Amino acid sequence: MPDASTLTAERAPAPVARAGTANVLRLAIAQALAGANSVVVFSTGAIVGDMLAPSKILATLPISIFVVGMAACSLPAGSIARRYGRNAAFMSGTSCGVLVGLLSALAILAANFWLFSAAMFFGGAYAAVVFSFRFAAAECVPPERRPRALSTVMAGGIFAGVIGPQLVTHTMNLWPPHLFAATFLAQAAVAALAAVVLAGVRLPRPAADVLAGGRPLAVILAQPRFIIAVVCGAVSYLLMNFVMTAAPLAMHLCGHAQEDANLGLQWHVIAMYGPSFFTGRLITRFGASSVVAAGLTLTGAAAIVGLAGVDVAHFWLSLILLGLGWNFGFVGASAMVLECHQPEERTRVQSVNDFIVFGMVALGSFSSGGLLTSYGWDTVLWVSFVPLALAASALALMAVRGARRLA
Repeated sequence: MPDASTLTAERAPAPVARAGTANVLRLAIAQALAGANSVVVFSTGAIVGDMLAPSKILATLPISIFVVGMAACSLPAGSIARRYGRNAAFMSGTSCGVLVGLLSALAILAANFWLFSAAMFFGGAYAAVVFSFRFAAAECVPPERRPRALSTVMAGGIFAGVIGPQLVTHTMNLWPPHLFAATFLAQAAVAALAAVVLAGVRLPRPAADVLAGGRPLAVILAQPRFIIAVVCGAVSYLLMNFVMTAAPLAMHLCGHAQEDANLGLQWHVIAMYGPSFFTGRLITRFGASSVVAAGLTLTGAAAIVGLAGVDVAHFWLSLILLGLGWNFGFVGASAMVLECHQPEERTRVQSVNDFIVFGMVALGSFSSGGLLTSYGWDTVLWVSFVPLALAASALALMAVRGARRLA
């Protein structure tokens, strides 16, 4: 028997349906603007770290702290959304987005590595809230349209892939000799604009029965499908971050221009979000697990291309394949999570999922810079095959168990 939320969604009058579509559109626009925060950080973080760090081995520490911020703030963001509504969480996140830009610019002006690293934590908090946009969009539409709503919002990131690198390219030298200072001031302004867009999103405050209802969290987390969804989501994001964190610095160490690194990162982010225009349809037609499997395959192909050479073309193609792999793997795993909870459990389960995923990403991010500076780009790529094999094995195990149940 369908639950109350399903009946409500199916019988929603036209004005409500239009409001849901408007919410999804605003969330997609906000994704485009807010997603530029992450692009700016990944384009510049390791390079600024390399300029300011007391030791070269700490060059990627700011990006690692950014990912720690994502993990650490996922549960608080979910708690705010559960108690006070999604809009309160959105405004908290965009405030952190403005703060990271202002503090980062100040750190560059003062040549203070530790202040820059601390600023990245607020950038991670902002990113944690931005990733909740995809789940918020799924709440705006009937159940059968949720994968498409989720992927539509993620598609907004394709514009972040243009806005972020162009922001870096056109502002990085505006305040000589303080490279990237103007970039972070511009990023703060874009975060403020995202807050204006999000202010128009209309989502209901959670009712008292929603706050009190739902199964125990341990029961939900013990579901095999949820465990596999988390593993695949974590590995997809871990490997994307692991390789992307090292790539701009690796290109710099190989003698390639900053503009080449910016453009490579731009196409990478476009590849991350571009498929979202049709990922939802693929999930509806072939199933979330099949889309995840395609994502893991593309991620493996990215590592193989990277091992084939260190020309600009190798870096660019590897980053593009890495972005495509992340999209299929992460969006597919997110759709699997939607199948594992009831409406009253959603914010708890979604925030726990993101906490686990981003926590694993943080562990990988800390090791990326050290592996690159100590052992080189090839080692970073070879190590990526280990978690990739783990996720592929988990997905294969789920497929085998499903086949046995059908037999």
